[in-house]
Amino acid sequence: MSHELDPVTIGIISISDRASSGGYQDLGLPALQDWLTKALQNPITFEPRLIPDEKDLISQTLIDLTNAGCALVLTTGGTGPAVRDVTPEATLAVADKEMPGFGEQMRQISLTFVPTAILSRQVAVIRGKTLIINLPGQPKAIAETLEGLKDGEGKPVVHGIFAAVPYCIDLIGGPYLETHDGVCKAFRPKNAIRTRS
Repeated sequence: MSHELDPVTIGIISISDRASSGGYQDLGLPALQDWLTKALQNPITFEPRLIPDEKDLISQTLIDLTNAGCALVLTTGGTGPAVRDVTPEATLAVADKEMPGFGEQMRQISLTFVPTAILSRQVAVIRGKTLIINLPGQPKAIAETLEGLKDGEGKPVVHGIFAAVPYCIDLIGGPYLETHDGVCKAFRPKNAIRTRS
């Protein structure tokens, strides 16, 4: 069936001074790639980058990945209040439009676990035909914010942000993303749902 699915290029960026200099093993890129591979039915080409917390370098990497045709770019790391945390500023610097609902929902999800979630400053923006989202730094938190929280029967208690990503990408002219509903069910208005023959 996969030949009928739109191929998609996704940029994944792990932003960490220590991991990029070899100080410790990066866990962000494998976590992003693993979750997206489970969640999406589409054939995916990943564009991974591991870079330090340097504002200009982060902005340039985001520009490079949007120019390379990524429909979606996900970053992990650098979104707290520490001096070196500059990912949101670097992201806003390249934005055509801000999408504040993503950050609001990510903090809402994280607040169910830790009161310090209010210290996270993740943002989401659109640049051209690319949706860029800053995610938390921990692999567990990455999965929780993308997938949301489910009850014992697998029904959503708090919606993850990824449920809204495919329709957002539709609206900005990107490929039609199809999810594995067991991981994360994409939400689209009825008139925006494509049926596959």
